[in-house]
Amino acid sequence: MKMKVLEVIRQGEIGGGESHVIDLVRCLRSHEDVEPVVLAFTDGPMITLLRGEGFKCHVIPTGRAFDVKAMMAVRRLIKSEGISLVHAHGSRAVTNIMLVCRRLGIPYIYTVHGWSFHEGQSSLIFKLRQLSERWLCSSARRVICVSTSNFATGRNAFGLDAGSTTVIENGINLKRFNADGTYPDVRSELSLGTDDFVVAFICRITAQKGPMDYVRAIEQASQSCPQLRGLMVGEGDMAAEVDAYIDTHGLADVIIRQPFRSDVPALLAAADVFCLPSLWEGLSIAMLEAMAMRRPIVVTMTDGARDVIVDGQNALVVPPQHPAELAKAFLKYSNDRDLCCRMGAAAHALVQQRFDAQRVADRVHEIYQSCV
Repeated sequence: MKMKVLEVIRQGEIGGGESHVIDLVRCLRSHEDVEPVVLAFTDGPMITLLRGEGFKCHVIPTGRAFDVKAMMAVRRLIKSEGISLVHAHGSRAVTNIMLVCRRLGIPYIYTVHGWSFHEGQSSLIFKLRQLSERWLCSSARRVICVSTSNFATGRNAFGLDAGSTTVIENGINLKRFNADGTYPDVRSELSLGTDDFVVAFICRITAQKGPMDYVRAIEQASQSCPQLRGLMVGEGDMAAEVDAYIDTHGLADVIIRQPFRSDVPALLAAADVFCLPSLWEGLSIAMLEAMAMRRPIVVTMTDGARDVIVDGQNALVVPPQHPAELAKAFLKYSNDRDLCCRMGAAAHALVQQRFDAQRVADRVHEIYQSCV
């Protein structure tokens, strides 16, 4: 009899955590004893995609943590589907399944894709989030951290138990993100010239990702390098603010804005550089995808990046919330194409060695077997 695992995530929009879930359920197909069922608390492209591939998916609409109505619906879903294990991705997902699992006596696994506490929060919010994460982790049968530095942050913040925690680094689909593949000509589609130097930002447009730092950096760098262009792809709660800044500062010809697109490999193939100025991460899927596509990258040193990035060897590292330093990194790449090639090649080699999605699914499957 197959083990039914409920894979739970906060939203159906596609970001790093959602890409992780997509690859995970696809790769779990190689294990005949597991049947994943997907639950999201908003609808979106992830749900549409997975349903189209034959996966059973459910949506229980809520935007709140510890939503009693949502938890009652989760309880009914677990019982009707015959779920034997729940795997929650992200803290918001855990809040709406934890009490249900405890009541039903069903174990749950918590994969941390980035802690909910981080710099920039008030001291009260920071402490409350720490206490919340400690509670969520203490009730989990197993905690999975997506990078060693992600685990270290939890251990240092609230004494995350090494005995109940496993580090499984994120992986990506290396067949889909193939630097030597053939892709549609996005540059022609977007009217980008062969001489344009394109710096891409492809992720959710939220405060976590530092979108305004990127926009201001492109604005500054383009004044010194007229061929420099920004390619900003994604949606999120800061999209309106970003678009208003681009409009009022006359940057529409400098920064090409695109909504969510699923053709990320083609977008990366069209870019010269990838930028991710995040304030916090667990281990960025978007960063790994860019590295797999042999793109030189500019990043901030968040959790996960600390385990992967060596400044000056496989990326250029800048401090968070410093658009001027981002602009300098863009210009450094634009003035040195050999540097771009070296950085891209080093990044590509590392991803090929360590970050395959099937490896992740195989290790997660082992945890499933140990929990049920």
